Amino acid sequence: MANSKGRRRRFGSVRKLPSGRFQARYRGPDGLMRTADTTFATQTDADRWLVKQEAKILDGDWTNPDVKIAFGDFARSWFKDRDYAATTRERNAGVLNRHILPTFRAVPLREITTPQVRRWHTDLLDAGVGPATVSKAYQVLRAILNTAVDDGLIERNPCRVQGAGTVTHTERPFLCVPEVYRLADAVPPHCRALVLLAAFAALRFGELAALQRRDIDLEARTVSVRRSYSETRTDGLTVKAPKSAAGVRTVAFPTSLVPELTHHLAEHAEAGRTGLVFVGARGGVLRRNNFRRI
Repeated sequence: MANSKGRRRRFGSVRKLPSGRFQARYRGPDGLMRTADTTFATQTDADRWLVKQEAKILDGDWTNPDVKIAFGDFARSWFKDRDYAATTRERNAGVLNRHILPTFRAVPLREITTPQVRRWHTDLLDAGVGPATVSKAYQVLRAILNTAVDDGLIERNPCRVQGAGTVTHTERPFLCVPEVYRLADAVPPHCRALVLLAAFAALRFGELAALQRRDIDLEARTVSVRRSYSETRTDGLTVKAPKSAAGVRTVAFPTSLVPELTHHLAEHAEAGRTGLVFVGARGGVLRRNNFRRI
């Protein structure tokens, strides 16, 4: 078909419909004629769309619009390829299965729109799902669709809800020193030093549970953090590196803790250089749920 200047169009064709709008078509690499999934207000808009389609073909980025990949199929493959830590994998799997797939599982990737995402986000909040969980669900959905963009399956990520991926946390309360000692006095003897070391060395529970005798230097008053325990329903109890590369560190503790730790190591810790510093009431690894009950 000739264009408005009378010259024959090099790629595709544009025709004016009875409605006054313009329809664009082109022949795809598979030899089939493809029609734009929308009509255009002007011929110039239709021409621009054809230029983009030709560029995709020339660059090798063209995808068959007839192939519709369901979000659920793509999400399962995406999740399988993630190099998550065990606890992160379990948390994100729960978010995906409970809050994302029920809405988007059967929806083709190309058909997910920003209004759909916005409505899904609002529906979760209206259903009473916590803001932090909704924010995490949005982050996971956005990450999945970002990969779909990178893979050329969709042109634009529809996750464009302002502020949906962030959550404002209220300031966490902190114990003063007398309160720390009152808490240490209240727990069973085998947990007293754990409370004090957690407070004054700022260690996470998993790091404390994984400490070995060789990690504590009473003369230098330092603790070497080299590993951490994590526990999930699928993998059970596992030992891993700390949460980040910066998590492998040496931390100092105050002189006042030396007598506390000396007594604890003599009375409650496992024997040997690799013996656990903190154990459960019956021996073995100190489990998070047991400590919460205490």
